[in-house]
Amino acid sequence: MAQPPRTDPFAQNLRDQDAGAAFVLQSKGEWWHAGFHLTTAIVGPTILTLPYAFRGFGWGLGCFCLTVMAIVTFYSYCLMSKVLEHCEKAGRRHIRFRELAADVLGSGWMFYFVILIQTAINTGIGIGAILLAGQCLEILYSNLSPSGPLKLYHFIAMVTLVMIILSQFPTFHSLRHINFGSLLLSLGYTFLVVGACIHAGTSKNAPPRDYSLESKMTTRVFSAFTSISIFASIFGNGILPEIQATLAPPATGKMVKGLQMCYAVIFVTFYSAAVSGYWVFGNKANSNILNSLLPDKGPSLAPTWVIGLAVIFVLLQLFAIGLVYSQVAYEIMEKKSADVKQGMFSKRNLIPRIILRTLCRTHGLVLFNKAIDS
Repeated sequence: MAQPPRTDPFAQNLRDQDAGAAFVLQSKGEWWHAGFHLTTAIVGPTILTLPYAFRGFGWGLGCFCLTVMAIVTFYSYCLMSKVLEHCEKAGRRHIRFRELAADVLGSGWMFYFVILIQTAINTGIGIGAILLAGQCLEILYSNLSPSGPLKLYHFIAMVTLVMIILSQFPTFHSLRHINFGSLLLSLGYTFLVVGACIHAGTSKNAPPRDYSLESKMTTRVFSAFTSISIFASIFGNGILPEIQATLAPPATGKMVKGLQMCYAVIFVTFYSAAVSGYWVFGNKANSNILNSLLPDKGPSLAPTWVIGLAVIFVLLQLFAIGLVYSQVAYEIMEKKSADVKQGMFSKRNLIPRIILRTLCRTHGLVLFNKAIDS
């Protein structure tokens, strides 16, 4: 006997009263907009750690693991997109990761479990983006004014204030131009780093190259697990359903095109940064390839302006990354605080949005105070 169709606990008639869905996850985007969002969510400054990841495996196994992870994650993201499309055709459209998890796993508690995990990860990324952006500003400042009075916590406060302003973009879709800029920035600092590595590798000060693995077995195992953790996390993206929700209907096939765009950028950036950095520094590669190019002792192995420009590009992209991973929190807040019957920019919705998003970004100021206390 055929089973009755499953009812959607997140039905359209309920979603029409959901300000988080109507405002933050507004469905107006095209497939290339999804590509911009995906690229910002996946391709970030962590690619500068890839030469270090190759230390634990060497050339052959390093390239193999990077390729396998790219294939596995691309397939899994495409599969998730297809599942979302299948659910939508069956009358159960899911625009949030937690809704998909509750439907697929068939357990109400999974809905709240995914909220907890997703919020923790996104908050960690948001805090990390603020810290890294503050460090980028500190690096630029220390090179321009070595004896200047400003410290890291000053730059954390500056970054937080900029994030508070940028966080007032009302919808995920409104970030499409920023995320396109993020895509260009990721290509920009990758090409700068690759050029700097080629310059370093062909200069008279080129470091000696040794591609051998660690001699001690315990150290070799530790390095291998470190490399595995980098390869496993660098392709991570915990907001794919929310990105797919921004696509204008019909969304069939659009997300796959967006993923193809994203992985084309991944192929260019990941492989070029990994291969060029490991080619120059071998098993002496630093966890941040920029530190290898600008060592504490000895002359810079690349033009200082190239490294400085790369740091500026990284800094600017970190703002986009922080914004993208904040959308889940903003959607939850908007769902609880906004009135969908009134306009997105009505006084009733605008004032709570400004207040809540400002409070949400103030964890940067908390870091500021912690830094002062320490």
